[in-house]
Amino acid sequence: MTVDDYLEQHRGAHLEELFSLLRIPSVSTDPAHRGDVAQAAEFVAERLRALGFDTEIAPTAGHPIVYAERLDAPAGAPTVLIYGHYDVQPPDPLDEWRNPPFEPTLENGNIVARGATDDKGQMYCHIKGAEAVLAATGGLPVNVKFLIEGEEEVGSPNLEPFLRANKDRLSADAVVISDTSMYGPGRPAITWGLRGLAYVEVHVRGPSHDLHSGLYGGGVRNPINALAAMIATLHDEHGRVAIPGFYDAVLPLSDEERAETAALGHDEDAFRAEVGVSVSPGEEGYSVLERISARPTLDCNGIWGGFTGAGAKTVLPAQAHAKLSCRLVPDQSPAQIVALLRAHFAAVCPSGVTVEVEDHHGGIPFLVDRGAPALGAARRALGRVWGVEPVMIRGGGSIPIVASFKSVLGLDSVLMGFGLADDRLHSPNEKFGLDNYYAGIRASAYMLEELARG
Repeated sequence: MTVDDYLEQHRGAHLEELFSLLRIPSVSTDPAHRGDVAQAAEFVAERLRALGFDTEIAPTAGHPIVYAERLDAPAGAPTVLIYGHYDVQPPDPLDEWRNPPFEPTLENGNIVARGATDDKGQMYCHIKGAEAVLAATGGLPVNVKFLIEGEEEVGSPNLEPFLRANKDRLSADAVVISDTSMYGPGRPAITWGLRGLAYVEVHVRGPSHDLHSGLYGGGVRNPINALAAMIATLHDEHGRVAIPGFYDAVLPLSDEERAETAALGHDEDAFRAEVGVSVSPGEEGYSVLERISARPTLDCNGIWGGFTGAGAKTVLPAQAHAKLSCRLVPDQSPAQIVALLRAHFAAVCPSGVTVEVEDHHGGIPFLVDRGAPALGAARRALGRVWGVEPVMIRGGGSIPIVASFKSVLGLDSVLMGFGLADDRLHSPNEKFGLDNYYAGIRASAYMLEELARG
């Protein structure tokens, strides 16, 4: 029996297993779902035990980590560490889902459910890929370790301590992660770079309490007006971030990379149509694809203060607040960018109010070695499945743990995504193409074979 024969015979079972996992509402950020998160961990662990992996559910200060290993490959075979996560985002707003978010549904060739693509579906491809190789050959051609966590959607606060405490046990030749996207339908991709993150909250405080705008307006600085004016200083007329020093550490794009990006043929009109806008402004001198994947950005993610209820209330608020995120590129440092944000807001803060910049969390940007053997194995595996050479792309999002794998374990990560950019991850009606699910299982199985070939 071949891997393909086995997968063809078990398509229905593999789909129903994924459906069972998707039915578990493992929302890591909500304490009410703590038991569900634990149930999802047990589900994953049990499937790995059934495949002969030595498996444990490791408790943490938060949600547990599932660790499993099979180290019975032929002598001299490499070791791969496969990472994924079983926790999911909250499903809100519920009224925008066509069906209940934790009752997976097939719609137009897509699996629709919370976690379908981020990351239960993609992670489960690797478990089923290992199963297929074991069923077809009776063993694995490489040593395989699984590290599946339950806190990725809340910043993985307990994963790096786990890495540090288990450095020897987690030793490997490479990390494989499927938590990214293909370039487009039928166009597989390897993500060789991800942006980092600096996330802050800005607090502007004025009078000691809310005031009547008729009695005090014009005599007291309004914190909302002050905050709006400060936010307006963050960009210049050319779309560049106007914070002094923001670009000092940015690694410039090479001519070769810019040519490679241009050759991808990104359809900017389709991009605008997909998100429902008529223009796509940004940093001048760069294409939309470069701006959303390989250039740093600063965005306001939320702003509030004063009265926001129904009707009118003539209030001059005591406070105003905003959340800001910066997507970073090599060689920017989250800590340095937060320091620059603090200095900038202090410099532009008007009299009559105070400003505080609170640091929430960050992530290190990274680029992987494009000549790494594991990356070559992934390219060959994806090419075998889709029949075309995968493209090399940089992703605009952040996976902070990738930097931790490098800094703690000394391992580069291979990001081979099976989903699509329009799979609505983090949004209502999240989906994962049924064909991509099955193709992802094949790609994972082939990856193990290709790694053994070197």
